[in-house]
Amino acid sequence: MGLKYYKPTSHGLRGKVGIDRSHLYKGSPLKSLTFGVSNSGGRNAQGRITTDHRCSKHRKVLRIVSFNRKELDGVFAKVERFEYDPNRSAHLALLSYEKDKKNMFSYVVAAKNMRIGDVVHTSYHERVDYSLGNCMKLKYIKEGTVVYCVESKIGKGATYARSAGTYAQVKGVDDSGMIIVGLSSGEIKKIHRECTACIGSVSNDDHSNIVLAKAGANFLRGRRPRVRGIAMNPVDHPNGGRANGGTHFKSPTGVYAKGGKTRRNKRTSFTIIKGRKR
Repeated sequence: MGLKYYKPTSHGLRGKVGIDRSHLYKGSPLKSLTFGVSNSGGRNAQGRITTDHRCSKHRKVLRIVSFNRKELDGVFAKVERFEYDPNRSAHLALLSYEKDKKNMFSYVVAAKNMRIGDVVHTSYHERVDYSLGNCMKLKYIKEGTVVYCVESKIGKGATYARSAGTYAQVKGVDDSGMIIVGLSSGEIKKIHRECTACIGSVSNDDHSNIVLAKAGANFLRGRRPRVRGIAMNPVDHPNGGRANGGTHFKSPTGVYAKGGKTRRNKRTSFTIIKGRKR
């Protein structure tokens, strides 16, 4: 694993930096764990553009990833292979296990430094070993442990630390019995002790160092070019015009783009001990 640097044999490869995927499976994904998904191109049922800067993109299938691992409860699963997933930044691990005398398979988010042949254990009722990829409830995880795929609600499935290279850390227990968890964003919050988490950090931590090197690579991913508001006319954008409109940076609809608070969920505000970095 690591970064892959390309020789400048063409203008499209000059400066390009990718991910070395030599350790990933070269074939197609498991068909029983995939389904097709259509691309709207940012348009609604009437054909009108409702989301800007979207376009048609490369065809792909959606993998069914087990984020709550309920079907893996109480079983030992073996890592068969690692696969690339075009729908997320992290790599996937295909687990094989036996349940009700049947051979079963499941996709899970792969942990960093996980190897083919490793055995992954998931349990909702007891503490398991602190091995990479093992999953258990937060009340069984000791203070200082690095975890990923952390639930926010009981039974909802992983919510936090799911993208490439991210992780969370168990800080301790508060007076009410909730678990204090520190997230990669710098936010520290309280999570119910019955929520689950996996041991380790998410794979593909070099994803943030990718350099696409050309606009066409973004277009294949469904992202159209964006025009800066400061480069527009005053009638088209609040920041348009030669004098920049004399205001702070805003969205096309006039909402402040920098420094303003966007969180409106007051119902769960009590769980936040320290806000994320801005």
